Formats: sequence, C-alpha cells, structure tokens
Amino acid sequence: MKLRCERDVLVDALGTAGRAVAGRSGALPVLSGVRLEVTGDHLTVTGTDLDLTITVSSMVNGSVDGVVVAPGRLVTDIVRALEPGAVTLETGDSESGDEDLRITAGRSAFTVRTHPAGDFPRLASPSGDAVTLPAEGLSEALRQVVRAASGEDSRPILTGVLMAAEAGGLRLVATDSYRLAVRDLPGAGAVLSEGQKVLVPSRALGELQRLLGSAAGGDVELRLGQHDATFGTGSVALTSRLIEGEFPNYRQLIPASYPNRLVVGREALLDAVRRVKLLARDATTPVRIALRPDGIELTVITTDWGTATEDVDAKYEGAEMTVAFNPAYLIDGVEAVPTDEVVLDTLDALKPATLRPTDSDDYLYLLMPVRVS
Repeated sequence: MKLRCERDVLVDALGTAGRAVAGRSGALPVLSGVRLEVTGDHLTVTGTDLDLTITVSSMVNGSVDGVVVAPGRLVTDIVRALEPGAVTLETGDSESGDEDLRITAGRSAFTVRTHPAGDFPRLASPSGDAVTLPAEGLSEALRQVVRAASGEDSRPILTGVLMAAEAGGLRLVATDSYRLAVRDLPGAGAVLSEGQKVLVPSRALGELQRLLGSAAGGDVELRLGQHDATFGTGSVALTSRLIEGEFPNYRQLIPASYPNRLVVGREALLDAVRRVKLLARDATTPVRIALRPDGIELTVITTDWGTATEDVDAKYEGAEMTVAFNPAYLIDGVEAVPTDEVVLDTLDALKPATLRPTDSDDYLYLLMPVRVS
C-alpha cells in the first residue's frame, strides 16, 4: 500500500475514525488499530470497537492498492505532529517478516509496527432502506436529548436514546431516571414505520452530534437494520449496534397540565445558577428556587462553606413555593432550550417539573426535584 496526501486531510480522517477505536482492546489487540485501505485514489479509514464503527472516505494520490491496520492513537499523533504539507504512507516488510507502516513528510520519517490485517473484524454493509433527515435539525435534537441519557453501564437500557415514530414525525427520548428529555422532529415520519421504535446508544449519537456540528448543513442518510443503525453524512458513515430491551414508559411521568408557570430569561437564569452553584462543592447540594409573583430567588446552602443567594427577574403565575433541583441537571435543561426565555412548569415542590421553550411544544425537559427541609 502506498499513498500521498495533505497532512490535514489525513489527520481529519484518522482522528474521526479513531473515535470508534476500542480504548481497551482486551483479547482483540487489533481493535486498537485503524484500518486503512487504498483503492486507486480512494482512501477508506475505519475504526471500530464492535459496538460503534466509523468509516471515513478521502481522495488521495494512491500509488499502490492495499490494506494495513495501524495503531490508531499512535499514527494519529504522529501525523498530527508533522509539519503542514504532503505526507506519504507506505507499507513494507520488516526484518522480522511483519508488515510495517512507514510515515514520511519533509525531513521526518517514522516506521510503525502494524496489526495483521486479516485479524480486523469483517464489518457487514449497512442494511435497510435509506431515508434522509436534515442535518441541522437532527444535530439540534441530539444536543437537546443525548445529555439526559445515563452514563451508567449497569442499566444499559437507560444509556440509549429512543427513536420512535410519532404522528407525522420522529421522536427522540432519553432518561437517566433523574431527568427526561423529549424532542419531536415533525415531518420525519418516513424514518420509521408506524409504531416502530429503536434504541440507539447515546455514545453513538453523541459522536454523530459531533460530526454534524462540524458539517455545513446538508442531509443525514439513515439506514435501520435489524440489529444496527447507520448514519451517513458527507464522507463519513457511523454504524452502531442497537440496544435490545424495553425502554421505560416515559409518558406516565409527564403530567397532563400544570397549575404553576414561571417564564424567565434563559441567560439570566443560567448565569445566576452558575454563580450560586459555586458554593455547591458536591453533586448532592441542591439549588433552591423560591417562586414568587415578582421574581425568583435562588439559594444554595452548605454547612461547610456558607450560603449564596441571588434574585432574578421573572414572571410567575401560581402558588408561592420553593422547589429544589440538582444544579447540574437544571443547567443542562436550561442550556438545551433554544429560546431567549424558558418556561418552568410545576405541580408542587415534590412532583416532576418541566422546562420548555416559549414558542413551541417540540421540546420538553422533565426534571425530578430534590427534597429539602
């Protein structure tokens, strides 16, 4: 195998595919590598940990077709450290009989041991019919929902994001049992058939969000197979295994109506919570919100460090009360609301509250309160 291309093109391809490389290869050391395949002037770079696979295609100046599996992190670091300009990758046999990868650019030259290409997993081609989604809308939906998924592998169902067909659209749902995020994408109903739902790992969708954030508009091509989902955008394809199991019945958690409503400036609330949160030196210290007709008062009380309070102008209709939330979860929810003002609906101090934008019902962030004395 031999190719020549610009350093930045190679860094981007290696870095993107390398995000799927197994951090701990365990019994399969080859999973710590990226697979590079040259066919003509076409380079395909693939990284996988068997649950998540990312493939990047790039145009290069190919001289010799071939395949090599090189240590992912090492090769990426080497290429990134090279001076700007053309980089040459070439394979050749070492004195031990193994195949080495030679990386040269300017006056720099590296020779890296590789993994046997035959040990790299054979990855199935994406299955299912292709449908398209607007990249910008999907990226925003993922930003709002993925944050609510659990990071605890002990409850794998909660580490996924539910994608379900709704009337005339697609719904994304995630929960870690402390908060719940629901986002509707109207007009995306062709993605799933009526009543169909799949559970996609939040890690994969987080990587997809990263990819979409660096892309300039366009569409995302989605293929749903029996056991996996493949998202294609530009020159990148991301494939993830689906999670098997039944997602919790989240609908029963959402009250039909609320008697109390607060409308407050998004940035003013975020800034105030971040300031009083400075005294919350651990994750168990809540921020208390006193709801009053003339505004709200935020308070954090700690026995070791003291007390922080701040008043924020707001419009409130309902019974005066004090509700308390995990400040990190509250910040996550407020950040996800795309409007200048945020609506906080409450039943009472012990029932779930919801955050919503002021101009649509497409997004909902439900938050469990913290009991305080």
